[in-house]
Amino acid sequence: MIVTITALKGGVGKTTTAIHLAAFFEEKARTLLIDADKNRSALVWSREEKLPFRVASEAGSHALISKFNHIVVDTKARPEPEDLRDLAEGSDVVILPTTPNALDIDSTLKAVEILAPLQVNMKILLTKVDARTKNGREARAMLEGLNLPLFGEDIPLLVAFERAPSLGVTVKEYPGPRARWGWKKYEAVAREIAP
Repeated sequence: MIVTITALKGGVGKTTTAIHLAAFFEEKARTLLIDADKNRSALVWSREEKLPFRVASEAGSHALISKFNHIVVDTKARPEPEDLRDLAEGSDVVILPTTPNALDIDSTLKAVEILAPLQVNMKILLTKVDARTKNGREARAMLEGLNLPLFGEDIPLLVAFERAPSLGVTVKEYPGPRARWGWKKYEAVAREIAP
């Protein structure tokens, strides 16, 4: 299975989503995360070599792909429309993470406009949702009102998601019950992709 995570705007949790989905899929079968972003955030996250799956740059991944059952692609930020079309053709599912922020939602809707005519299997993932505010609920209601494909779970705004990269781990390995809650949310998202 090839799962691509992409967004027309940075800061929406693209790499965090790629890391956590790859960790989940690795529990099922060999998984490769391809870091196609020029920031190389997934590769930096993996420097401590504590992640349970392999991370490779886009250039270094070609010889590896055939050795893995699952491929998770963390795309470059702000891909061109042509890039989105290419990604759609080569993926089993395209995930569009977005925060509840109005500017992030607007960018996501632009990506949907590009992808929808291609009849690609895509889903929107609400990320960085602060349970103390109503922004997440309002964003979900708006997206559902547009009949857009949306994951059933939101990813909460947690300090663990900010701190886990510096330790080179997922929130599953990060200390604290709220971190485990974040992992459970990603598990639920992954099960929607591959039950």
